[in-house]
Amino acid sequence: MGVIWWLSAQPHTPGPSLEHPKDWAAHFTAYLALAFCLARATGRRSAALLIAAWFGALDEVHQAFVPPREAGVQDWLFDVAGAWLGTRLAVRSAPVAPPEGAGVHAT
Repeated sequence: MGVIWWLSAQPHTPGPSLEHPKDWAAHFTAYLALAFCLARATGRRSAALLIAAWFGALDEVHQAFVPPREAGVQDWLFDVAGAWLGTRLAVRSAPVAPPEGAGVHAT
């Protein structure tokens, strides 16, 4: 979260300029990684997604105050999409237990 915030505070991000759709891929990837870490830390998809989505919205507001950066709903939607996938990759559903007696053969 600190790295995302720090990058958002820069007037120009390091490296080559990222125009649409490349910057959306960067948003997606950054929030995928953030949500993956949050989900692994909490073990809860919903909590991780909520925190990442909230932070993405807060970061977009933050960027609105950094000249010449701009905030955008589309950027936030890519943040949330990346976060959603990150939570899914981090916390898999628990395997379904076989019904009682399955696999047990009477002799």
